[in-house]
Amino acid sequence: MARKRRRRTPRPPLMQRLRNDFLAGLVVVLPLFLTGYLLYWTIDFVDAKVIPLIPRAYNPENVFGRNIFGLGLLLFLSFTTIVGAFAKNLVGKSVLGFGERIVERTPIVRPIYNGLKQIAETLFTQTGTTFEGACLVEYPRKGVWSVAFISSRVRTEIRERSGEDELVSIFLPMTPNPTAGFLRFVPRRDIVLLDMSLEDAAKLIISGGLVTEPAQSASSRAPRGKPPIPAPGPAPTGGPAER
Repeated sequence: MARKRRRRTPRPPLMQRLRNDFLAGLVVVLPLFLTGYLLYWTIDFVDAKVIPLIPRAYNPENVFGRNIFGLGLLLFLSFTTIVGAFAKNLVGKSVLGFGERIVERTPIVRPIYNGLKQIAETLFTQTGTTFEGACLVEYPRKGVWSVAFISSRVRTEIRERSGEDELVSIFLPMTPNPTAGFLRFVPRRDIVLLDMSLEDAAKLIISGGLVTEPAQSASSRAPRGKPPIPAPGPAPTGGPAER
């Protein structure tokens, strides 16, 4: 018997192959190009702000005849590190405390400084609080689910006036910028925890749903439902900014 000849899959047209190759290369080249461009722009921006502050006698244009790319960033990092080391010792704490007391008595500067300081402490301090996890919440209406980040601490006054004993604060990020969004206070019973990490949830939001969560086996996936989440911690006392 004559063997049946296997049908060969026809090759796509040349223009389609070139288009696919171009898109595949774009996926690799574009992130690298944008990352390099952002790094270059950041270094150049810092250099433009810091180098003019160098005394004329030590300015690289006068010493070497040209600017040194990245020198301003290096000086900024060194200066910031020295200030941080100074702020950690007893003398530095006393000086900074005196300066902050002066700022606290300045009507217009005080709210701006306090707001920026709280943001910086939240973003850069290692002891700062972070979101506890990702969750699902029905928003903006019943039957429509949105991904949110859980923040456990809720002010006592908000819990008391809402009439809910177990109230959770959540942050509803916006696509494609997860740093912008809405703060909502919802009962614990309306929260559905997600197994995905905060990083995976952020990728899902930034990509508009194009980047999905990693596949999980049926044995590792938590059962559906509304599992309990950690109860909100007691509201801090004695501080002006209570979370």
